[in-house]
Amino acid sequence: MSTENEGTAVPPAPSAPPVPVDAPAAPAPQGQAPRGPYGQDTPGQPPQGQGASGSGEAGHHPGTSSSAPDPSWPPPPPPAAPYGDGGSGAGPGGWGSSYQQPAPKSGRGRGGLIAAILVAALVAGGLGGGLGYVLAKNNDESTGSTTVSASASGGDVKRDPGTTAGVAAKALPSTVTIEAESTSGEGGTGTGFVFDKQGHIVTNNHVVADAVDGGKLTATFPSGKKYNAEVVGHAQGYDVAVIKLKDAPDDLKPLTLGDSDKVAVGDATIAIGAPFGLSDTVTTGIISAKNRPVASSDGSGSQASYMSALQTDASINPGNSGGPLLDAQGNVIGINSAIQSTGNGGFGTGQSGSIGLGFAIPINQAKYVAQELIKNGKPVYAKIGASVSLDDNSDGAQITDQGAGGAAPVEPGGPAAKAGLKPGDVITKLDDHVIDSGPTLIGEIWTHQPGDKVTITYERGGKEHTVEVTLGSRVGDN
Repeated sequence: MSTENEGTAVPPAPSAPPVPVDAPAAPAPQGQAPRGPYGQDTPGQPPQGQGASGSGEAGHHPGTSSSAPDPSWPPPPPPAAPYGDGGSGAGPGGWGSSYQQPAPKSGRGRGGLIAAILVAALVAGGLGGGLGYVLAKNNDESTGSTTVSASASGGDVKRDPGTTAGVAAKALPSTVTIEAESTSGEGGTGTGFVFDKQGHIVTNNHVVADAVDGGKLTATFPSGKKYNAEVVGHAQGYDVAVIKLKDAPDDLKPLTLGDSDKVAVGDATIAIGAPFGLSDTVTTGIISAKNRPVASSDGSGSQASYMSALQTDASINPGNSGGPLLDAQGNVIGINSAIQSTGNGGFGTGQSGSIGLGFAIPINQAKYVAQELIKNGKPVYAKIGASVSLDDNSDGAQITDQGAGGAAPVEPGGPAAKAGLKPGDVITKLDDHVIDSGPTLIGEIWTHQPGDKVTITYERGGKEHTVEVTLGSRVGDN
């Protein structure tokens, strides 16, 4: 699983040749009429182990052991998968046949016969044309034309709020395309959305990471208005960041936030973003799954992020990162953050595109993180105070025998220690959620807030045990 920092033209059809018509003519000397080609060639045009404090995985997990955020943060990043057509038109083609009028036969009385035929043809043509016009006119006056016209042009059609067009029209003015540039000139493009009227914009951490230490950051609205911005706070583990517009306008309209806990598999989704720099792009899909454990990385060697994600088949590509995932009513239910894609890149960039496996941070979690960043400038993580293996397996999250950097695997006096958990214990469930690995456990813990009580099921010596744990807290990414 990898976090995103994120035509084939149909050749024109050849012209069909006109159908040859035998037009009777006056007698002429015997011989052949001149040949003349019909049709033309029309060329086709090609187009242009961290401590049990949350986790995730989708497709594969890191294969190293590490300890929890506390005391063993950060965990190593998972292997990064590449992100995500062109075509050309056909060659020329045409018609090339020719028609030769046969030579007239000699004979007496031929001129009178041809004249009679000409008169008959003209009379028949006149009758047919006149009769056709009268019938068509009568038909128009009695039954109306067979051509059906729209009652209004596309721009005048009223679109209901619940339609995709209605949702997009309302949400687009509150989304921005973010450009982040480091002091060395490196950077990329992502998306964000208006969080409040004070000018705060929510996006992904990996979208703005290049601009954190003295870089340049801008946010551009669909109207074309561009604002300089600054990073208020960023949470690498959650992959959430908040930026603030400088000289923010007074007419900002924050997007309404939904309830990601109430989202159901099959619900309609609408994603807004700037895939491959194409700003203000709208795509649709459904919720494909919930609580999908995802461990993601931008491939730059930075620390991994963990989430218990909403999975959607709405098309998400590099540049969609940080943009809103909306429900059918236009409420934000998630932040588009990661994709699973094939290894082959497109457009010569080495990045792959959407294969229908996109992942979004649930908005209930992102809202909490954003509020903490605005309030304190730093993220606050829930934790159990134990280091777990980050190996990808189906047996659960095992508490390691040794913490990172020589620290204790179970923090003395921490939540896990108070609950009686020990090194070697394998955690298999957190509340009703099955835990199949360390990253999954971390992701699930991070959906909670410090002070929440959770029920942990674990195995020790072949026996299953259940214990209640009150989650502790850790401030900051380091």
